[in-house]
Amino acid sequence: MSAAPKVPKVLVAGTTADYIQWIRNACPGQALFLTAPDIRKNALEPPPDPSEELVCPLSDLSFIMPALAVHLKKYNQELSGIACFDCESMVTAALLAENFGLEYPDVTAVQNSRNKLVSKQLWQAGEILCPRVWPVRCADDVVQLLADVTTGLVLKPAVGSGSELVFHCGNREDAQKSWETLAAGLEKRKQNPLFDHPDRLILAEERICGPEYSCDFILTPDSLTLVRLAKKVTPAGLPFGTAAGYEIPGSLPPGMSMASLTGLLEKAARTLGIHTGICMVDFVVKDNRPYLIEMTPRPGGDCLPQLLMVSANLDILKLALDVAANLPWHLDDIRFTPHMGIRIHAKKSGILTAVNSRILDSEPRVKQLHIIRKPGHVITMPPADYDSWLLGHMIINTQGWNFPETRCMLLARRLEIEIQP
Repeated sequence: MSAAPKVPKVLVAGTTADYIQWIRNACPGQALFLTAPDIRKNALEPPPDPSEELVCPLSDLSFIMPALAVHLKKYNQELSGIACFDCESMVTAALLAENFGLEYPDVTAVQNSRNKLVSKQLWQAGEILCPRVWPVRCADDVVQLLADVTTGLVLKPAVGSGSELVFHCGNREDAQKSWETLAAGLEKRKQNPLFDHPDRLILAEERICGPEYSCDFILTPDSLTLVRLAKKVTPAGLPFGTAAGYEIPGSLPPGMSMASLTGLLEKAARTLGIHTGICMVDFVVKDNRPYLIEMTPRPGGDCLPQLLMVSANLDILKLALDVAANLPWHLDDIRFTPHMGIRIHAKKSGILTAVNSRILDSEPRVKQLHIIRKPGHVITMPPADYDSWLLGHMIINTQGWNFPETRCMLLARRLEIEIQP
């Protein structure tokens, strides 16, 4: 008798327990999860069947390779692709892809995208607009640069993600305070693979002022397809660089075209060495020209996956797996209904005692309210901690609304959050 055919699996190299549960529900049996021990230990969601998950340290290739080989043989599985949703696991994903002959950006491309100095140097060499950037070794270096940069400087780690440890400097006092806070933050995070740089390099980046955008796209060897474009909600009062939410669909200024943006993003991705897969990019528009801030081979996170599901019935996590497995995907029929995703942040440190949504329960515009913390959760505010102050998100239908950002922020304030010292 002939052997049973092997079961194809997309290897998901590192993600959170809620994403694992989402993927298992959306495309049952399609994924094999490579999960960090702490993620599984602290998960609120039930664990997958042993055939669906391998729990192991994600940075230890000497353990992963043989353990993965044993797992695949034991359950008669084979890898049809590889996907990664966490920046700190992308090098591991690239090495696994090389070992198993799977399509994924190579290690050099991943490192180019993760390093904010290298990516901008490559873009500048390719005449792709992005902020000027300089490595700095002390606060005095920042002060000297400020004399030549009228819009101020953004101080950030050379590697990292999002707005964590990102500060705006406009004068000597800002520079000194930001430097001290950033350096202390990097020292505290020296064991965190998200900030893994050999000398914890700090960068000073020219601040580009203008509306901020985020988008996902799919890159093939000969084309680029935009998946979605979102405009960031960035009100005053939050730590610099923090997105309070996202507006879908994001509309570009009248002087910009989607065709020109698509061509620019394709050139920028290939300049980094990325030639296939699903990617996200952040950019700022100034004088009708996009300045690229960062690009990485994964889809956007935060509340964007949920926002896409509600506004267009578009499952970006399933799409990422389909792209990884070279399965057919079609976006021609996707239509976005105007919605906004608002991230819910605590206003102070303390112990979360209650979240009451009674005022919002009868509001038909609120399509989803998702609270990720339970009473007893300890909140520590940035810059000490950029994770615990995030309490969840709400998604609001904004179709037909004037001033949707203002109206959504007012709705969000009606959520009653009780925090005790």
